[in-house]
Amino acid sequence: MQRKLFALGDIVEMKKPHPCGTNAWKVIRMGMDIRIKCTGCGHSVLLPRSQFEKKMKKVLIQAADQEGNE
Repeated sequence: MQRKLFALGDIVEMKKPHPCGTNAWKVIRMGMDIRIKCTGCGHSVLLPRSQFEKKMKKVLIQAADQEGNE
């Protein structure tokens, strides 16, 4: 299975929506664990990298694209 590519600052879509109704999360820390922050309510979650890669669906907005627009 191909590894999913993501970077610090990317907005990613997870398989299950957050209870606040948003399905978009921002990657705010990378390492052995990945910390993501809900773009709707601001709640942050720390997940092991393997678990994050299983639950991530796709990258919605890449960090490089965001920097170019601002």
